[in-house]
Amino acid sequence: MASERYKYRAINNKGRPVRGVISAANEMDLYNQLQSAGMELVQCAALSKKKGFSLGQKKVKVRDLIQLFMHLEQMQSAGVPLLEALSDIRDSTDHDGLRDILSDIFRNVSDGSSLSEAMALHPKVFVNLYISLISSAEETGDLTSAYLHLVKYLKWVDDMQTKVRKATRYPTILVVVVILTIVVMMGFVVPQIVGFIKYLGQDLPFMTTSLMATSEFFQSYWWAVLATPPILFTIFKFFRKVSDRFRMQTDRWTIQMPIAGPLIRKINIARFAQTFGAMFASGIDVLSGLAAARNTVKNMALLEALDGVSEQVAAGSPMSEAFNASGEFPSMVVRMLKVGEESGNLTVVLDQVAEFYTKDVDEAVQGLIAMIEPFLTMFLGVMILWIAAGVFGPIYASFEKMQF
Repeated sequence: MASERYKYRAINNKGRPVRGVISAANEMDLYNQLQSAGMELVQCAALSKKKGFSLGQKKVKVRDLIQLFMHLEQMQSAGVPLLEALSDIRDSTDHDGLRDILSDIFRNVSDGSSLSEAMALHPKVFVNLYISLISSAEETGDLTSAYLHLVKYLKWVDDMQTKVRKATRYPTILVVVVILTIVVMMGFVVPQIVGFIKYLGQDLPFMTTSLMATSEFFQSYWWAVLATPPILFTIFKFFRKVSDRFRMQTDRWTIQMPIAGPLIRKINIARFAQTFGAMFASGIDVLSGLAAARNTVKNMALLEALDGVSEQVAAGSPMSEAFNASGEFPSMVVRMLKVGEESGNLTVVLDQVAEFYTKDVDEAVQGLIAMIEPFLTMFLGVMILWIAAGVFGPIYASFEKMQF
C-alpha cells in the first residue's frame, strides 16, 4: 500500500504538545502509529509530494545519533528484539524529529524491511557509511559490533567537529570585533576628536591627513565596509558551488597555505583514516571502504588524489604504494600503512593514524588561536597609535607656536 507524508499535531503521554511529519498509508494508519507511540492525534494534513520530506523540527545532531546507537547496542546485547528496541527508543526520546524517523523505521521493519533498508529511506540523517556498516553486520549477524563501531566513530566525529568549530569560530569573532572597532572609531569617535584640527591654520602632517581621509571614507561608506566581507564570502561560496574548476583551484590553494593548509590537510586525513578504519574493521572490502571514506573528505585536491588511490588499488597495487604515488599524503601515513599491510593489522594502524592526527589537529588549533590573538591585538595597537599620532601631533605643534 502506497504511503504519504502527514504533518501532524499531537499530545504525548506527558501532556506536552508535539509536532512532526511521518509516513502513513492513511489518516487511520497515522492515528494508530501515534497511538502506539503514546500520543493522541489532534490535527493532521497530508503534505504535497513536491515539498519532499521535511522534519519540521530541529535537526538530528551527531550526539542524538550517538545516543540512538548506544541504546540499540545495549538492547541488542541484552537480547531485546529489534522491534521492541525501536519502540522503546522511539517512546523515550524527547527529540520530535528523531521520534518521527524512528516511527517510520519501526513501521518499515514491521512490514519486512531490514534495519539498513529502513534507515536508508532517511539519507539526511543516516548517511551511506552508517547504512553500509549496519548492512554488513546484518549479513554476519553481528549488529552489536556495528553499533559499537558507529558509537566510537560518531564520538570521534563529534570531537572533531568541536575542534573545527573552535578553529574557525574564535578567529571569526575576533575579526568581526576588530572590524566593528575600526568602523566605530573611524566613523564616530575620530570625527569628533579631529574635527577642530582643520581650523588650526597650519600644515597638517601626513599621519593626520590620512587619518582624516580614512575617517571621512568610513563616515560615508561605513555600510559598504560592513557589507563587503559577507558579500565576498557569499560570492566565493556561490562560485565554489557552480564551478568545479574554481573549487579545485581554491582547494589546492588552501592546503598550500602556510598555517591553515597543514591544519586542513590533517583534519581531512584524520576523517579519512577514522572512517576507513571503521569500515575495514567491520569486514567491508577495501574498495568499498575507500569509496565510503572518500565522502568524508571535503578538499577536492585530496579527493582527486583518493580517486587515484582507488584506481591503483583496484588494479592490484598495495594501498601504501597507491597513497605514496598520490603525492598528497605525508610519508608517515604511507609508512604506517605499509607496516599495517605487512603485519596484517591494518585496523590498528588506521586507528593510530586517526588518533595521531586528532591530537595534532588539537595542538594546531591551539597554536593557531594563540597566534591570531596577539596578531589582532597588535593590529588594534597600531590603529590606536596611528589615531593618537594623527590627533595629538598637530595639537602639540600648535602649542609650540603659542606665545605666552
